[in-house]
Amino acid sequence: MGAAAGGLTEGAPQRGARAVRIRARSAVALALVSAAGLAMYLWPLVVAPPQEPSHTTDAPFVFVGILAGLLAVVLAELSSGGIDTKALAMLGVLSAIGAALRPLGAGVGGVEPMFFLLVLAGRVHGPGFGFVLGNTTMFASALLTGGMGPWLPFQMLGAGWMGLGGGLLPRVRGRVELLLLAAYGAVSALAYGFLLNMWFWPYTTGADTQLSYVPGDAVLSNLHRYLLYTLATSTWGWDVGRAVTSVAAILVLGTPVLATLRRATRRAAFGAPVSFEPG
Repeated sequence: MGAAAGGLTEGAPQRGARAVRIRARSAVALALVSAAGLAMYLWPLVVAPPQEPSHTTDAPFVFVGILAGLLAVVLAELSSGGIDTKALAMLGVLSAIGAALRPLGAGVGGVEPMFFLLVLAGRVHGPGFGFVLGNTTMFASALLTGGMGPWLPFQMLGAGWMGLGGGLLPRVRGRVELLLLAAYGAVSALAYGFLLNMWFWPYTTGADTQLSYVPGDAVLSNLHRYLLYTLATSTWGWDVGRAVTSVAAILVLGTPVLATLRRATRRAAFGAPVSFEPG
């Protein structure tokens, strides 16, 4: 129909438009959520934790904090026009796909095919989208697999940071981009496993002071023991497997998945100006 018919029209999409553009308010919200989340991971290094088997007491507060932070990001972007219904629909679709991918490798030595999608989606749609996608995907996966527990808020934060980092990588294309994403996928997968151990490590018991948490000891001493503990328990059995899976998936599927996501972004016209033409 021509312009004479009147109605809603969209301009051309902006080159490199993101599904969720990082503006000042959303950047502040992301920074606050990340800082609070990192503090929840690392506070036992500074303050001796109570004698509980896990984070059964503080995990609900972490969860509420994450949801509040995500809501702040979404509301900030909605109020400033940085996110629309098309971006929310894309978020829902990718969250469902990621949640469906995760059980495919559950229980098999670190084989977790979900994480490569977070990296690629963050790369295409931006760090804000990647952070929200990581959290929503992990939450949807927990609902799907029954994996609800005190560990979930920490998993959500870790996955959100993986997606966030994917959107902050340098803007390169071609084979260099694929290699960069693969390298980031490996590093972020290892970092995810390294951080996740912290949610329960201070509560483990054992006589081996070379690996066990020592309440009130120096931060560097506990960090050294934590590194040894991670290397001895999860690095080779789980974290390396997660890293290898992420690298292999990015190298094999990265090119078509990136092309598909970018094509969907162009067709959705994220960031395109919308106006009404007179009839």
